[in-house]
Amino acid sequence: MTMTIANLTRRFGQTEVLRGIDLEVGKGELVALLGPSGSGKTTLLKIIAGLDWPDAGSLTIEGENWLARKAQDRQTGFVFQHYALFPHMKVRDNIAFGLTVRPSASRPPPRAIAARVEELLHFLQITPLADRYPAELSGGQRQRVALGRALAIEPKVLLLDEPFGALDAQVRRDLRRWLRNVHDAAGTTTVFVTHDQEEAFELADRVVVMGAGRIEQIGRPDDIYDHPATPFVARFLGLTVEIPVTLRAGRAEAPGLDASSLPCRAMADGPAVLFLRPADITPIPDPEGAFRVVEVSTTGALTRLRLEGPSDCIAEAEVPRRAGQSFALGQTLRLRPEAGQIFPFQNAPGGAHPAPERRDPPPPLSTIKESLS
Repeated sequence: MTMTIANLTRRFGQTEVLRGIDLEVGKGELVALLGPSGSGKTTLLKIIAGLDWPDAGSLTIEGENWLARKAQDRQTGFVFQHYALFPHMKVRDNIAFGLTVRPSASRPPPRAIAARVEELLHFLQITPLADRYPAELSGGQRQRVALGRALAIEPKVLLLDEPFGALDAQVRRDLRRWLRNVHDAAGTTTVFVTHDQEEAFELADRVVVMGAGRIEQIGRPDDIYDHPATPFVARFLGLTVEIPVTLRAGRAEAPGLDASSLPCRAMADGPAVLFLRPADITPIPDPEGAFRVVEVSTTGALTRLRLEGPSDCIAEAEVPRRAGQSFALGQTLRLRPEAGQIFPFQNAPGGAHPAPERRDPPPPLSTIKESLS
């Protein structure tokens, strides 16, 4: 079941929350919407579910106009961060809820509903919890029940909004692996929202990085990690060290920088900015080095260095504490980046975007929206 989103926009007053979203999700695919708070992730998810409405654009499922359907007719399963279970209902009744409230013409008979609930209890490995109330469950168990309720209606699309955000770190890791197995076994097309890079990369087939209402980059996790497309993506994914450089024949040059490990770039000569992760920098003691150690700290596993370089450049580097290297305040170093990303200087400050291509706005959706009210 393929979902196609084209030029979707949404405004709240003067604020553009979504700015022309284009996205296609393939049948059985698990896609993560990754980005900071305010990037438009949850708004996009709510529009897919029918809980919010775009100002313009289109949303189709297998070629059918999904915006022409009311929320209850879209056959989407929605899992919220805080479970949203009914506290007065037992686990089996919470899971059955979406089936029991269907119109009589489409409601399965009681025996079929009971069989579906038993199937999901077994599938989600929560059969012993069937007769408990939500208050008697742990956070991880409640989230499994919430997922069971969403799956009970056999949704065409499963939507998850920060599904593990309320859980502690170890439970989150365990449930991520479990959810991926559930997704693969069920074969449901799934879209989930997260601000957690590790969660998105571990779970998703593809990651959609969003910022300020735009899609900044779409790709497989490793591709995005290794090749961020914009300064915004680079910063969001931890490339927090920014060193001004000059590109000559595709090579980055700067005082105190040994960029020989970086690949040659097919970019025009001129000023640029090299984006690096602290763990991808090898600091090398050098009496003539242009960077000076101004702070040394440790996390136990890592030694962290804060460095000052030419033109007030501040850099940080991380090296394994047990690697046998020692560093002192005031020591001079040269830096050898092992991996990094380079952007032309004019596009780097503030993560600025090139001017977007102008497109005529699509016709308003007010007529369809009114017909569904």
